[in-house]
Amino acid sequence: MADDPDVPDFEVPVGLFQDLEDLKVTVASLKAQFKALREGADGGAGEAFADDDADAGEEPEEDAAQDDDEAQYPPFILLLDSPEYDDELRALIEWVEGVLVPGYLAEPSSDARWCHLWFDHSVAVARLHALWLAWQELTDPVSCGYTGPSTWHRDHLDPCLAQLRSSTGPFAGCTKGEHQIGHRMPGIVPSAWSQPED
Repeated sequence: MADDPDVPDFEVPVGLFQDLEDLKVTVASLKAQFKALREGADGGAGEAFADDDADAGEEPEEDAAQDDDEAQYPPFILLLDSPEYDDELRALIEWVEGVLVPGYLAEPSSDARWCHLWFDHSVAVARLHALWLAWQELTDPVSCGYTGPSTWHRDHLDPCLAQLRSSTGPFAGCTKGEHQIGHRMPGIVPSAWSQPED
């Protein structure tokens, strides 16, 4: 081991290795983001990037072949049509009922509402689907390191639940035992400008 140039002669703290692993994950994530931005660039910019790749000794055709092999992420649920929507909703229901409800939702109250038929509220479906997509990404240590779950709680879970469970959220008309999808819209507010003349 003393002859190995990669092994330092001094004692390295364990935390340093964890920091290095986090940095590696961050660099890999940034590379993936750059690659996605590069592929989404206009034709002129894309040609310049392709020239840069060729200069660097990389084959652009190989990159395209690798992209086909990469996993495709699901699009936003409200943009899906049946049967894709139904499949995505079924998976979302499993996650909400299996992870979110037992782990994070306390008993509903007037200050923290919840509807057991949440999947009938399109706003709730949209927000919970976005929360679920973030959970899938941020609980994978390969893509986000060890801080992903903390980021998910702070940036995604807390704001989402605050919006869903607020008194003006999508469950505002739902009380214990009752469920309303089409909540009453406010009527026309009388205006001083439209008062009938005497």
